[in-house]
Amino acid sequence: MTIVVGFVPTPEGRAALDAAAVESRTHGESVLLVNAVSGDQRIDRRMASDADLAAARAVLDEAGVPYEVRQEVGAGDGADGVLRAAEQAGAAAIVIGLRRRTATGKLLFGSTAQRILLEAECPVLAVKAPRE
Repeated sequence: MTIVVGFVPTPEGRAALDAAAVESRTHGESVLLVNAVSGDQRIDRRMASDADLAAARAVLDEAGVPYEVRQEVGAGDGADGVLRAAEQAGAAAIVIGLRRRTATGKLLFGSTAQRILLEAECPVLAVKAPRE
């Protein structure tokens, strides 16, 4: 089976990647790293650059776990991409990073993490980045 990690190039995304690597080693699963963005913005900070993806690959290489990297642009929002990948892979679990936001921020902007937590058909591990 596979552990799907929703990756964005942020401290939260890196925390999710680290947690996915640990889960993969612990349970003998492969990792499917998914960077999915809607593509409706000219500049989207959630879209991983080649350097971001190379750094993510280095983390997984160092962990010694089998992995695949998938980047999706224009296939719905990030939650859609992660949920679709998890369903297609028959994921054992999904790992996501959580951002610290105010209640107002969550109300106004919604939450990709919330959608994944509510709609996933498999267990979801949500991690926070260390406080700086």
